[in-house]
Amino acid sequence: MSLYVIGDLHLSLTGEKPMDVFGEAWANHVERTRAAFSQLHDDDVTVLAGDSSWGMSLEGALPDFAFIDALPGKKLLLKGNHDYWWTTASKMRRFFAEHGFTTLDILHNNCFFYGDYALCGTRGWFYEEDAEGTHTGKMLAREALRLETSFQAAQGKPILCFLHYPPIYQGYRCPELLALLDRWHVERCYYGHLHGVTHRRAFEGKRGFTEYSLISADYLGFIPKKICD
Repeated sequence: MSLYVIGDLHLSLTGEKPMDVFGEAWANHVERTRAAFSQLHDDDVTVLAGDSSWGMSLEGALPDFAFIDALPGKKLLLKGNHDYWWTTASKMRRFFAEHGFTTLDILHNNCFFYGDYALCGTRGWFYEEDAEGTHTGKMLAREALRLETSFQAAQGKPILCFLHYPPIYQGYRCPELLALLDRWHVERCYYGHLHGVTHRRAFEGKRGFTEYSLISADYLGFIPKKICD
């Protein structure tokens, strides 16, 4: 049994949002994802750190969920900025159950346990998504509360944190979320969202108590990153 993470699968099996328009890095990314996951086992766990499907609703994302459910292992889904299908956890879990998806669950206002670790996370927030500052205060407060709620559920276990938005990268930091990561002595933080040329702006390495890693799918070559046995 092993723990993996990958973000930004950007699936669109309905064909409405083909990703190959974004360049060679995304060519055949669905088949590359399927091939990479074929190396995993049914008792493995993978955290999907946001932007899993371009579907505009749960029904619209149905083919993408079916694809993800068929991949080996349990998958924990985090919210990303393009997950327009996202609704309440109860509605999502009910939808998964109604369609016989048994390998999917939601990481949102909660945590899961893997061995000695607590798996915590939330979407996070990105100042550049709100250039006018209209929603930044409200959204940051909400995301900080969700992250702390997740940390509080860790029951004192060492924390692995998963975010969609980067809390820090070249020329940018989110002090509200970084303060939480510091206060809770988070061991490792994995984040996505950055693509293409922005990969070079990623911060990877140790800051304070925490080791940071970029896990966007195109950065990983669509191969889930193994982070724990």
